[in-house]
Amino acid sequence: MNILMVIFGLVAILSVIGTVQGFKERNLLSIVFNVAAAVIFGGFTIATIVFQGYPPTLH
Repeated sequence: MNILMVIFGLVAILSVIGTVQGFKERNLLSIVFNVAAAVIFGGFTIATIVFQGYPPTLH
């Protein structure tokens, strides 16, 4: 679960970067999908840290 949390966190960070680029290019579809990805994957990352701790407990 620890590696999955890192991957979700990286996807959330990259989607925030994509959102900024979408604003620069004024691309509405890019902004919508990047914001949705940032919220979803960021939420998964935060929920994993809150409920399992960091580093995650195994038992």
